[in-house]
Amino acid sequence: MKTQLSKKRPEKHLLRSLKSKAGRNFSGRITVRHQGAGVKKMYRVVDFGQEKLGIAGRVVALEYDPNRTAYLALVQYTDGSRRYILATDELKAGAEIMCAEDAAIRIGNRVMLKNIPIGIEICNIELEAGKGGKMVRSAGSAARVMANEGDFVQLQMPSKEIRMVPAKCFATVGKVSHPEYRFENLGTAGAMRRKGVRPRVRGSVMNPPDHPHGGGEGRTGIGLRHAKTPWGKPAMGVKTRNRNKWTNKLIIKRRHK
Repeated sequence: MKTQLSKKRPEKHLLRSLKSKAGRNFSGRITVRHQGAGVKKMYRVVDFGQEKLGIAGRVVALEYDPNRTAYLALVQYTDGSRRYILATDELKAGAEIMCAEDAAIRIGNRVMLKNIPIGIEICNIELEAGKGGKMVRSAGSAARVMANEGDFVQLQMPSKEIRMVPAKCFATVGKVSHPEYRFENLGTAGAMRRKGVRPRVRGSVMNPPDHPHGGGEGRTGIGLRHAKTPWGKPAMGVKTRNRNKWTNKLIIKRRHK
């Protein structure tokens, strides 16, 4: 699919300036480490919902997006407007797509969950009807329809978690484009720096005052029973999900550890 990417410049009216925060919050403190510098990039406005409900469109081009792992599809609708959507795998330039409650089950079409047959792979799924796709949007990911029960549809997520989603929510048929992303190797440190990723240092090579894993002679282990963060909090395998989250009641089966 990478060979099908267009060399054209992105649509100017769908671009927005994007200021890099370099991992800092509103007060200037670093809250996300190892971020900074990188090549300046513009944000592409993506239609994750269904602004053009019931209007047919044609894929004009497939484009690279520097802000996400998946590719984008530029769609021209019959009313003359153009929108960026999340490209699905096997979607090609010239393909006809439609967003409708009972659209045909075809790659790239956006359909209401209650009308999607069991076993079909889907992506860009809404959590609340009309709020736009929120789940399954990274490169190569897909969920699968497991069951249709009245007001809810059971979906198997990429993590193998099984959860219920309202049947009136929309989803895109197919899996997200660029599935080979997980196998790609950037090759150089400079490529990472251009993406805005700064060098990382292992805690085990630091001194004890700087990290809980630090200290010892030579290539020693971390010296602890369990891994910890630089601030001494437990890491790896510790549950961080909010116990009072309202969507907890919709989860049927948790993901595998």
